[in-house]
Amino acid sequence: MSVSYKKLWKLLIDRDMKKKDLCAAAGISHASMAKLGKNENVTTDVLVKICTALQCDISDIMEMISITE
Repeated sequence: MSVSYKKLWKLLIDRDMKKKDLCAAAGISHASMAKLGKNENVTTDVLVKICTALQCDISDIMEMISITE
């Protein structure tokens, strides 16, 4: 299983926000944003900050996907 943040990017597009806007609104670092862009693991604290800033649920910004070989 792997994490995908495609839902987050779609949500930002729908809300006409850029990644830097989300960094400022959520108070997260650019390094965390870079990890999200690479579908890498981030702390739950970062995810909670994003959900709070966007007023959404965690399932609105990420999903678990199976890795097919």
